[in-house]
Amino acid sequence: MESFVPGQEGSAEIVFFDIETTVPNRAGQRFWVLEFGAIVVCPRNLVELESYTTLIKPKDLSAVALRSGRCDGITRDAVANAPGFEDVADKIFGLLDGRIWAGHNIQRFDCVRIKEAFADIGRPPPVSAGTIDSLGVLSEKFGKRAGNMKMASLATYFGLGQQKHRSLDDVRMNLEVLKHCATVLFLESSLPSILNGNWQSPPTITTRSRSNAGKLTCREETSRKSSSPPSVGYQRSVPYTRGSLGKVTERMKNLLCKAQGSQPINNLLKHSHSVLR
Repeated sequence: MESFVPGQEGSAEIVFFDIETTVPNRAGQRFWVLEFGAIVVCPRNLVELESYTTLIKPKDLSAVALRSGRCDGITRDAVANAPGFEDVADKIFGLLDGRIWAGHNIQRFDCVRIKEAFADIGRPPPVSAGTIDSLGVLSEKFGKRAGNMKMASLATYFGLGQQKHRSLDDVRMNLEVLKHCATVLFLESSLPSILNGNWQSPPTITTRSRSNAGKLTCREETSRKSSSPPSVGYQRSVPYTRGSLGKVTERMKNLLCKAQGSQPINNLLKHSHSVLR
């Protein structure tokens, strides 16, 4: 595999980042950054190259709730002994400056908070090489099929579990959501007459398990809400017997060849693998 060379023309690294803040509850109250998390990924294959996360103690500790309304939320006690922003500013600057910034709703929120935090300590903020806001990208390309475009809704749609509202967990979930969306859009563009408008996520997931008698039985499960994302964001029951699965596979190969003209199926699968990585 060709090695990735940082700084090489056309190969700027992408940094997915997320911040957690206080929530103002009255007019005139500001946001304070409580946590920063980021992962640096290679744009060629989306492999994670580096990660970093830290809690941050705000100058106004009283602005932090004593108890969070979220199960994994950040409390006043959690940040009381954390470093101040000025103590981690060098690390955050090094992660962000000159890289492509990516995240969910970062243009309206996270980027603004980063600039405010650097202004608070009298330092110029980092500058991005470009910005990928997944909220805007997915709203335009993926549409409202997942309901609203909040990260929690998208994660539920793809069966990726609950959003943690912790920076490092959320950026990794953000990347997984983008991968799943890209896969669905690629499949739909490959077979538009078959898949467009019909790719629905069922309310339940049908799985198969063997009974003591050795027969395949079906059971219904609600979507898992695990802490680690499964390798597949959705599952569908396959209403074929084991004996006929080979025939179904062969028909799908022929259908793919027909949809792609005369392109051999092996070349098509090789192309799809390279695009989705």
